[in-house]
Amino acid sequence: MEAQDVLSGLRSRVLPCRGGRAAESVCWLLPTAVLCAYGFFYSLRPSEPFLTAFLLGPDKNLTETQVFNEIYPVWTYSYLVLLLPVFLLTDYLRYKPVILLQGLTLIVTWFMLLYAKELLALQFLEFFYGLVTATEIAYYSYLYSVVDLTLYQKVTSYCRSATLVGYTVGSIAGQILVSVAGWPLFYLNVISLTSASVAFAVAWFLPMPQKSLFFHHVSSSQVSKERNGVDCKNGPIIQDGPALKRVPGWEDVESKVPLNVEEHPEEHQELKVNIVKVIRELWADFLRCYSSRLLLCWSVWWALSTCGYFQVINYAQGLWEMVLPSRSSDIYNGGVEAASTLLGAVAVFVVGHVKTSWATWGEIALALFSFFIAAAVFVMDTVRNIWVCYVSYIVFRIIYMLLITVATFQIAANLSVERYGLVFGVNTFIALALQTLLTFIVVDAKGLGLDIFTQFMIYAAYFAAISVVFLISGTYRIIRNYQKRNERRNEMAANVA
Repeated sequence: MEAQDVLSGLRSRVLPCRGGRAAESVCWLLPTAVLCAYGFFYSLRPSEPFLTAFLLGPDKNLTETQVFNEIYPVWTYSYLVLLLPVFLLTDYLRYKPVILLQGLTLIVTWFMLLYAKELLALQFLEFFYGLVTATEIAYYSYLYSVVDLTLYQKVTSYCRSATLVGYTVGSIAGQILVSVAGWPLFYLNVISLTSASVAFAVAWFLPMPQKSLFFHHVSSSQVSKERNGVDCKNGPIIQDGPALKRVPGWEDVESKVPLNVEEHPEEHQELKVNIVKVIRELWADFLRCYSSRLLLCWSVWWALSTCGYFQVINYAQGLWEMVLPSRSSDIYNGGVEAASTLLGAVAVFVVGHVKTSWATWGEIALALFSFFIAAAVFVMDTVRNIWVCYVSYIVFRIIYMLLITVATFQIAANLSVERYGLVFGVNTFIALALQTLLTFIVVDAKGLGLDIFTQFMIYAAYFAAISVVFLISGTYRIIRNYQKRNERRNEMAANVA
């Protein structure tokens, strides 16, 4: 969830194709269908909910300390290190090569999972999986370079649905094969490897985009000369779209920074920007965006909560394994993952229809729901019952997915489309940096190397601290705004008198 929201703003906008409905359909339908097929098979991994059980089982015969404190932390470190280079490389190479790299790396990851035995090899496996997750940038930004602006919402829903369906089908299939058919976990990994290979083969059929946001683009003046569109064979033309409107609400002066003003260079022909110029532009936009108090507030919650969320989902299987070992009992990890994903999707749909003044009550809502998240993690840790753990995990994911959706909308509503990718990229990078620090101190064998139950107690306290911070901040802001309103009323009354 987290990568799709992060850099969906890395997109170039194109005009509809000439040649009538048939030509237009070919221009967007083919890449959309191919990318959805790729996303489905990429996410179809029936073995993933049972990864910890597989590593601790007879196939690998690793210890809890090796898995939790020496192997899993490598993913966090590699994801952080690779995120920024992949961010720039994706745009420079125009998406498709990075998607192919992701598919190939996923194959390498699952091949190593099947046959690697040594600790060092499995640590390299985690590094490759870090590359897999970092390259998700390309998947969620590719379509925006080959479809028309008016189709963004449609194609985004298709792609996200494809990955959701793939993950859900994989989780349910894995659970059925384990619980009903009694398949060994090794064969679930064979299915995951096969699915990754199919995804890699499908990715070759993606059309190669001609444009990207930073390194390969044209100016708005050039686009205005060709507003009637282009033939598919000649490649897409970038179109500068309107800025997103701000959400109406009760805002103070600090939040009213004009971030949604599109800025473009003067008239010029097609450019290829050097990396120094790109970084300078990103830094200038970064300073301008985070000068908004409202955006800063939601971004801080995004980074802090995503850090904790990554930690919980990364080590939840380890907690379940300690509560009820898979060697001696049936486990239902696949069913739990599928249920939490589907119920989270329902919660996201519902919150999209809730009308409230998030600008006023957003921080209080974040404080309240962060407390519920802390409670769910605390219950998961202290009540040593597997069914209680499962239910608490589902509640945890539902609340997080609900809040992250609200945060995504609130942040995006205060930005132009071009700055969307930057802000979510920065937020995710900060989340990963915090997670790396937390992992090194709490999890890594070179740090404290704490046991899994102590780790989850710390995660519960972490979310409780987030709740307290936003409760104080939200209460202060409401009181201050209330005082300002009274001052305005008194001034108006004095002027009338």
